[in-house]
Amino acid sequence: MSIGDLNRLRWFQLVAEERSFTRAAARLGVAQSTLSHSIKQLEAQIGIRLLTRTTRNVALTEAGERLLQTIAPRLMEIDDEIVALSAFRDKPSGSIRLTLSDHALDRVVWPKLKPVLQDYPDVTVELILDSTFRNIVEEGFDAGVRLGESVEKDMIAVRIGPDWRLVAVASPAYLAARGTPRHPKDLVGHACINMRHESAGGLYAWEFEKDGQELRVRVGGQLTFNNSYAMIDAAVSGFGIAYVPNDIVEREMASGALVQVLDDWSPHFDGYFLYYPSRRQNLPAFKVVVEALRHRE
Repeated sequence: MSIGDLNRLRWFQLVAEERSFTRAAARLGVAQSTLSHSIKQLEAQIGIRLLTRTTRNVALTEAGERLLQTIAPRLMEIDDEIVALSAFRDKPSGSIRLTLSDHALDRVVWPKLKPVLQDYPDVTVELILDSTFRNIVEEGFDAGVRLGESVEKDMIAVRIGPDWRLVAVASPAYLAARGTPRHPKDLVGHACINMRHESAGGLYAWEFEKDGQELRVRVGGQLTFNNSYAMIDAAVSGFGIAYVPNDIVEREMASGALVQVLDDWSPHFDGYFLYYPSRRQNLPAFKVVVEALRHRE
């Protein structure tokens, strides 16, 4: 197989995973017409249609699905071996893709990576921010960051941060006007600032716990975000009660801009873990990232 054939297979894999020529071309940094022509060449070479193209999306044919399942693990093995060759360099090199939330990036990942990466200029890191639970293997990520309770059992998991709490907070003006909730069920009668979970498509049901009793409350209000920092700003502005990680709202509570409510119902979470498949752990660039993020008491 020639280098050109290998590149066409890689490009086909990316289009198949993205289900879009536009998104795949953007990731590759090539013109959409160039990518489309390459895929047509591959189909002509094999003699079978691999993709069904419509005005809205791209779908795999049965043959295309079979080809994707065949080449994806093999291309991944080739990439891993090429990256592993960096062990022969004086310093590690390679690219690492991580998926994580804005909170994990701000409070744990970036503060630890920033000083370390300056010593490894040949290690490049791509950080994709979202609140979804992605399949890191299928979507081409080297690792992801999640709370410990959410990590799949077949993954290696490394703790990278301490436990933390969710806290319900509101502005003094809001509480003066609407009253202070004494029980999580009281939130049903309040204006609450919602969080949408992109992976499930639904709104987050606020989770509470006290003396072994667990309670979920679905709240309503004028605003919904998928970003905790926007929720804090809305709460400070008096739009209602927000439910956010305690470590990103400490300044607002210390200044009196926000007041915590339902403190005895606020649960603790396991903290963030870096999770990844076992095949990644011996890659030099990946070792740099893991060692930088590893939590040490």
